Amino acid sequence: MGDDSEWLKLPVDQKCEHKLWKARLSGYEEALKIFQKIKDEKSPEWSKFLGLIKKFVTDSNAVVQLKGLEAALVYVENAHVAGKTTGEVVSGVVSKVFNQPKAKAKELGIEICLMYIEIEKGEAVQEELLKGLDNKNPKIIVACIETLRKALSEFGSKIILLKPIIKVLPKLFESREKAVRDEAKLIAVEIYRWIRDALRPPLQNINSVQLKELEEEWVKLPTGAPKPTRFLRSQQELEAKLEQQQSAGGDAEGGGDDGDEVPQIDAYELLEAVEILSKLPKDFYDKIEAKKWQERKEALEAVEVLVKNPKLEAGDYADLVKALKKVVGKDTNVMLVALAAKCLTGLAVGLRKKFGQYAGHVVPTILEKFKEKKPQVVQALQEAIDAIFLTTTLQNISEDVLAVMDNKNPTIKQQTSLFIARSFRHCTASTLPKSLLKPFCAALLKHINDSAPEVRDAAFEALGTALKVVGEKAVNPFLADVDKLKLDKIKECSEKVELVHGKKAGLAADKKEFKPVPGRTAASGAAGDKDTKDISAPKPGLLKKAPTAKTGGPPKKGKPSAPGGAGNTGTKNKKALETKEIVEPELSMEICEEKASAVLPPTCIQLLDSSNWKERLACMEEFQKAVELMDRTEMPCQALVRMLAKKPGWKETNFQVMQMKLHIVALIAQKGNFSKTSAQVVLDGLVDKIGDVKCGNNAKEAMTAIAEACMLPWTAEQVMSMAFSQKNPKNQSETLNWLSNAIKEFGFSGLNVKAFISNVKTALAATNPAVRTSAITLLGVMYLYVGPSLRMFFEDEKPALLSQIDAEFEKMQGQSPPAPTRGISKHSTSGTEEGEDGDEPEDGGNDVVDLLPRTEISDKITSELVSKIGDKNWKIRKEGLDEVAGIINEAKFIQPNIGELPTALKGRLNDSNKILVQQTLNILQQLAVAMGPNIKQHVKNLGIPIITVLGDSKNNVRAAALATVNAWAEQTGMKEWLEGEDLSEELKKENPFLRQELLGWLAEKLPTLRSTPTDLILCVPHLYSCLEDRNGDVRKKAQDALPFFMMHLGYEKMAKATGKLKPTSKDQVLAMLEKAKANMPAKPAAPAKATSKPMGGSAPAKFQPASAPVEDSVSSTIEAKSDPRKAKAPGVSSKVKSVQGKKVPSKTSLKEDEDKSGPIFIVVPNGKEQRMKDEKGLKVLKWNFTTPRDEYIEQLKTQMSSCVAKWLQDEMFHSDFQHHNKALAVMVDHLESEKEGVIGCLDLILKWLTLRFFDTNTSVLMKALEYLKLLFTLLSEEEYHLTENEASSFIPYLILKVGEPKDVIRKDVRAILNRMCLVYPASKMFPFIMEGTKSKNSKQRAECLEELGCLVESYGMNVCQPTPGKALKEIAIHIGDRDNAVRNAALNTIVTVYNVHGDQVFKLIGNLSEKDMSMLEERIKRSAKRPSTAPMKQVEEKPQRTQNISSNANMLRKGPAEDMSSKLNQARSMSGHPEAAQMVRREFQLDLDEIENDNGTVRCEMPELVQHKLDDIFEPVLIPEPKIRAVSPHFDDMHSNTASTINFIISQVASGDINTSIQALTQIDEVLRQEDKAEAMSGHIDQFLIATFMQLRLIYNTHMADEKLEKDEIIKLYSCIIGNMISLFQIESLAREASTGVLKDLMHGLITLMLDSRIEDLEEGQQVIRSVNLLVVKVLEKSDQTNILSALLVLLQDSLLATASSPKFSELVMKCLWRMVRLLPDTINSINLDRILLDIHIFMKVFPKEKLKQCKSEFPIRTLKTLLHTLCKLKGPKILDHLTMIDNKNESELEAHLCRMMKHSMDQTGSKSDKETEKGASRIDEKASKAKVNDFLAEIFKKIGSKENTKEGLAELYEYKKKYSDADIEPFLKNSSQFFQSYVERGLRVIEMEREGKGRIPTSTGISPQMEVTCVPPPTSTVSSIGNTNGEEVGPSVYLERLKILRQRCGLDNTKQDDRPPLTSLLSKPAIPPVASSTDMLHSKLSQLRESREQHQHSDLDSNQTHSAGTLTSSSSSTTNIDDLKKRLERIKSSRK
Repeated sequence: MGDDSEWLKLPVDQKCEHKLWKARLSGYEEALKIFQKIKDEKSPEWSKFLGLIKKFVTDSNAVVQLKGLEAALVYVENAHVAGKTTGEVVSGVVSKVFNQPKAKAKELGIEICLMYIEIEKGEAVQEELLKGLDNKNPKIIVACIETLRKALSEFGSKIILLKPIIKVLPKLFESREKAVRDEAKLIAVEIYRWIRDALRPPLQNINSVQLKELEEEWVKLPTGAPKPTRFLRSQQELEAKLEQQQSAGGDAEGGGDDGDEVPQIDAYELLEAVEILSKLPKDFYDKIEAKKWQERKEALEAVEVLVKNPKLEAGDYADLVKALKKVVGKDTNVMLVALAAKCLTGLAVGLRKKFGQYAGHVVPTILEKFKEKKPQVVQALQEAIDAIFLTTTLQNISEDVLAVMDNKNPTIKQQTSLFIARSFRHCTASTLPKSLLKPFCAALLKHINDSAPEVRDAAFEALGTALKVVGEKAVNPFLADVDKLKLDKIKECSEKVELVHGKKAGLAADKKEFKPVPGRTAASGAAGDKDTKDISAPKPGLLKKAPTAKTGGPPKKGKPSAPGGAGNTGTKNKKALETKEIVEPELSMEICEEKASAVLPPTCIQLLDSSNWKERLACMEEFQKAVELMDRTEMPCQALVRMLAKKPGWKETNFQVMQMKLHIVALIAQKGNFSKTSAQVVLDGLVDKIGDVKCGNNAKEAMTAIAEACMLPWTAEQVMSMAFSQKNPKNQSETLNWLSNAIKEFGFSGLNVKAFISNVKTALAATNPAVRTSAITLLGVMYLYVGPSLRMFFEDEKPALLSQIDAEFEKMQGQSPPAPTRGISKHSTSGTEEGEDGDEPEDGGNDVVDLLPRTEISDKITSELVSKIGDKNWKIRKEGLDEVAGIINEAKFIQPNIGELPTALKGRLNDSNKILVQQTLNILQQLAVAMGPNIKQHVKNLGIPIITVLGDSKNNVRAAALATVNAWAEQTGMKEWLEGEDLSEELKKENPFLRQELLGWLAEKLPTLRSTPTDLILCVPHLYSCLEDRNGDVRKKAQDALPFFMMHLGYEKMAKATGKLKPTSKDQVLAMLEKAKANMPAKPAAPAKATSKPMGGSAPAKFQPASAPVEDSVSSTIEAKSDPRKAKAPGVSSKVKSVQGKKVPSKTSLKEDEDKSGPIFIVVPNGKEQRMKDEKGLKVLKWNFTTPRDEYIEQLKTQMSSCVAKWLQDEMFHSDFQHHNKALAVMVDHLESEKEGVIGCLDLILKWLTLRFFDTNTSVLMKALEYLKLLFTLLSEEEYHLTENEASSFIPYLILKVGEPKDVIRKDVRAILNRMCLVYPASKMFPFIMEGTKSKNSKQRAECLEELGCLVESYGMNVCQPTPGKALKEIAIHIGDRDNAVRNAALNTIVTVYNVHGDQVFKLIGNLSEKDMSMLEERIKRSAKRPSTAPMKQVEEKPQRTQNISSNANMLRKGPAEDMSSKLNQARSMSGHPEAAQMVRREFQLDLDEIENDNGTVRCEMPELVQHKLDDIFEPVLIPEPKIRAVSPHFDDMHSNTASTINFIISQVASGDINTSIQALTQIDEVLRQEDKAEAMSGHIDQFLIATFMQLRLIYNTHMADEKLEKDEIIKLYSCIIGNMISLFQIESLAREASTGVLKDLMHGLITLMLDSRIEDLEEGQQVIRSVNLLVVKVLEKSDQTNILSALLVLLQDSLLATASSPKFSELVMKCLWRMVRLLPDTINSINLDRILLDIHIFMKVFPKEKLKQCKSEFPIRTLKTLLHTLCKLKGPKILDHLTMIDNKNESELEAHLCRMMKHSMDQTGSKSDKETEKGASRIDEKASKAKVNDFLAEIFKKIGSKENTKEGLAELYEYKKKYSDADIEPFLKNSSQFFQSYVERGLRVIEMEREGKGRIPTSTGISPQMEVTCVPPPTSTVSSIGNTNGEEVGPSVYLERLKILRQRCGLDNTKQDDRPPLTSLLSKPAIPPVASSTDMLHSKLSQLRESREQHQHSDLDSNQTHSAGTLTSSSSSTTNIDDLKKRLERIKSSRK
């Protein structure tokens, strides 16, 4: 027993852990005793056992375990710390106790679980028990279910969460174990006891037998509401209370109280959501559109099955709803309509609130469908609309419902009224405010007078329901005019109504009728018709709080509206007025007389109609005395005024009597209870007298009194309509004058502006000027109250009138409306002292927006438009958006129904193309303004997605999104945004941009709200996570927003919400909450006047787009606040804290630091572009000065204000240089972090730096240069290119600094110039530096010359602008400078050029003085460099200064035109020059540039002969690879820079180097893909296509044969080419520019490529061929149809002639022709038939019928016949008119063929005899109709006038004149200039000489419709250009062309060339088609360029010579014209003299 005694000595806690069971048993027993003894629940004893309790319950020995369980139960019951053990103990109980066989153990286990629930640990217990249900042991499962059942039975459904239990029930019912199923049944019965029928849906799918058993059990349950029998510790006092009540015999009210304890469980909450969108049949959307109704039915049935799921998962149901809506609205089969309605019902029931966003679309459709009579359809529609109503609010659908109320169909009216009645039942007094009730009542009142009884009954029911819901007090004002019978009917209906909210809603309504709660009155006493839309309807629980009016008010008003309570005070007054309104039935004359005689002296009544005016006057005096003495309550007003109106009444002729009478009316109105009925008796008479000279004032006085009694709005409306229904202009103008005064006296509230405006418009149109003047005065007064929005109504008035109105408005500007002096005092009995609130009239302002006439645009939002917006192609999407913007712009103000637009726009908000996102945001901004407050209903489906865009990575997109959100919030108020989970869902997303923008926005908006929806609490957890976000900005914004959240939610709620955070986070957040609590602003109460002004003033600031600066006026109003916050970073407009009572200690130093935290440069979208436009349009000064004047500095300051942080700007423009240094330091710090900002403001930064160059302080200059070095490094890394504007306003000033005396500065400036070449082309830098060499400062001259040398050394001669000759001449002048350094620099520069270009330099520098020349020669000799190495060096050095262009460089940063040129330029400076510097030995270079530029003397001395080293001859010859010579970039400096750059890049497309070509193609593709830039290609299309097919030839002939080349490279090049072409031919305007010759060669190239078998063998070859196929189709469809047809005909002819050509080739050409024939019916009108027929004629000449028949294939002849046949069919006999271009038609085979065809067709129709046809045909031939001739000539002259077709036009004119010698072309010439006339005459002469001179050649060769034929290709070759085996041989031909021009210039004869063998050999061959090959075209283009350049250079000759130069360039036709040559010789001679 020694062992036993061991453990006896141990302490209790150790015994409990002992391994001996006895020891443990003893320990547990002792522990139990200890536990029972401890009285203090917080005793430290408890903590000792904390870790042991789990062991108590899980003991392995059953006996010991029982004792342990007892001890544990006592511990849990009494220990304060027991809660900590919940999880482990309950899980121990579940796994180790519930499986014990002993019942006692199980009972104790259950008791322990229940005890844990009692000590508030229900959730943890339930979690463990539910886990237990997954155990494999059925005993455990049964015990767990039993525990849950007992817990529910005792604690009730409030404590035990039913949802998770119900979720597992079906699984339990399926268990194999009977015990589990039985237990499940018991718990199901228990649950049913608590939630009744809500349990049915989740259990609908269990076994039917089980369900039946359950049903039986459920029926037996008692019907009373169950009550919990056991309470949590915190509810124990309730238990005590309950016992007391039971002992007192049970109190009814107590019972009621307990009823409140049982929560209403919603079955919906218990269900699992089902995802159905993915389960829709794949072909659903096709089937639903199918023609067969059976198929449509199948589709709908599939949906019906899916929507039967009682709870659906949220998703995008827009398409499904749209499809169902279409069936409901449009389907003709009523059965399907019913089915679709059922589906909608299912969706609405399953989605609940989530369906709300679609409700607006569907409601109008369903209501209009009620025209169906079939009961099953009507029932289905009713169910659908009722279900839909529950998903939204009455407010949201009110517009749609009211619109349908006016429908003519009685069934629709009836069903709509019934729907309104049913909807009202779901409302409470707070959700049915007066603003909503008013329009509904108005519409229903029309219906109660309807002719159809069913419509009347339905309206009665709806009004009755409204009466029941909101009580009589609220409805009665609207029922004032309803007669008693109908009123009784309404009340009767009201008594029958059963409200959904049960008696409570009714009770609430009743209670409210007894005591006027401020909230109620404000909500129902509307301050205007609809302004309470802005008042958030109070929730039933919040009734004591006054609701919020929208602060800030509509921004359109001239004066800020009173925020919050100011509106309320006004509304209260009016409420009081309304309650006092006197309703009086109309009395008959007899009763009136009776009543009047009771109060008036009898004589008075008798003398009323006396014929003697004196008696009448006396009678009036008595009448007046009687009235003055009468008591208010006794005065029978109606009787008295009827007496006054009695004969003679208002026709009284004596003015004294009349004046008295009018005075008495005023008295009665003032002293009695004057009703509207009485007013109507007299008003007519008053209006009649208002224009009377003597009685007018009395009439006005009476009217004012009536207005005071019956309220101005009503009186004014009556008076206006009366005045304008009569003709008297005096009355009209006086009425308007009275009204102007009355408005000032009474204020504006409640006036019906709409009615007034129509009357004012009538008045403005009056002929009488007085009426017009009065109307304008009245408008002025209205303007005071309504603000600028009033003008919108009068925009369509005549300009003269409008200017008068504007002048009146101008007068009123800045005035504030006077405080009302009347209409208040009498009624302020309701005890509101603030009645005289001057801001009350503002309420009218809100109305104006509602009065605007709104256009219905839903019909314009067609499905095509919607599909456009969703198209795959961004351009089409953009078109769609443009259309929408157009529609909204046009409509100005729109109705809220916008069809499918919201879903379409929503999709665009996440478009991959950011430009479209911004465009969509702009449209949404427009939409908000256009729709006004009605935009509310779109907040959920469109507003929230805008907030998502705040997370965009691009600053400008975010700014646009913020501006849009603000524009929306301005219209909707904040309530809509804060309701529901949407906002918190957004905040949940971990996107730093989204979070900081959204929090910033909330921080701005929340302080202005007076209350917020409860859903704001949902944002708090995410706000806390933002407080700990990784991103500093997010944390800062979250901290800023914290006090405003707390302001609305209170500290307690916020602190409670930290419960779920991690401990460390919790402490941090609580600390922040404490801090925020100290800074928490008070809620904006009903503000006193002082605060109301600044608050209102801040409104505009808040609603500004984020990027705009906060205006001064605004900040000044904010200064008045106790907490002046300056405008912060770009995203945050000024925040306005309304701090009341508390003053925040001013922390100025802290403020400054905060201010400086944001970005320093603000990205303003398109800001830079706008500034450039302004400068171009001379709106601002051009940045050009010798020293900066003040106006430049001021201008820069204003430009910077919008995009530079305020504090930085102050530093930058400070008078002290140290501040400039500070600014530069900040700019250096922010350079890396704010790249976008820097680039956006680059022009301003550079301009500011130029100002610093004029400062005398060296430190600033050094700092500025340091910054510039960093800046240009950054720009080159960012691949940015300086715009022209930036360069020209900066470089000249930088060059000034190159002459600084300090060495270090000069060095820096040179370094910067060096870096600039990376962001700005060297060739453009050159002229600036050249300008610098003209300075007076010798240092500057020297440095500039050195820099020029460096440029030439690095970039070659091409940088020399305008030409190397001119540049070098200017540099050479400086060799004679008096300053040694300058001389040296000039010499060095020229030596550099010599090293690059060799001896050619001497030619370029022209004549130097002997001294200078000798210096130069000396220097050259000394320079050790050998010329031969130079070119190598040049190529090597080059890359150091170049940089790679990424083909998709961010083009958005630059202005479009400049961007292109700079981009292409850079390409030029990069890759053009190495190629240009070909390794041609200097001796053999022919410098054409020099010869062309040489205007000096002709040096005819013999060239020096070069001594050759003959050894070289014996070296093996290396054949150089053929290279295309790049066109030198200054070829066409005449053209704009962009054009020349494009020329350059196009020349690279044909490069022999594949990479160069691909790079060039990429750049062109980039241009073509951007719509706004594609136009730049216009005019270059032929050139580009030539380069492209030359490249195609090069690939075909060279690359494909080259073994060394990777074929992947070739495929890549092909795909680039084809991609480019496809892009090009999608742009129709560009595609049409391609000319015939070019198209012919292009088609040749493409078809050759398609037939290339080598391609097919490559792995991607098939893909290439498919692409080519697609491209060919595009070319055929999009090109100019005449050109392509012509090209194909010529191509076919060539291919048939060529022996080498494959038959497959011709076949493909013919296929193309067939396709064209198919297109003919559509294109026939755009085709120049004459040209096509000419081509066919030539074809038939080359291939007469016999020859064609000899062809192997019959296709050519069939093709030709088909083409002609189609043309005949389309044109009929008129086709014979189109043979004008064919010489001697009679010989033409074509004409005969056409005549035959015509005859044949005539024969078939049998309409004419053959002879007639022939006659007709010949007649048509002989005499083309006059009009035709004119059209034809006009066409020709048009061609001559256009650049491209000038020759073609001249040729056609020549042909025409030859044919119709008597034709009169005079009228066409006489309107044109002298120059043009002489040009045409000369052109015709040249052609004539050509034709005569080449008599031997058949004439057709002469007609070159495109251009002169320089070399006519032999017809045998398939490709029409000389020696074009591959495209490389452009070189020689270019030189030939240049040589030819030079020969012309020097007067040499060019005709020899024409006799070259190819031509002579051609003469014997058949006629050549008149299509010049494209290569020739390229040559002639070059020649034109040359000539134009020559003209440019000679422009300094006198005008005559210039004139002749002009004629020279314009007529660049063949040069055999002798006159021309003579003239030229003359000119050359004169210029040499």
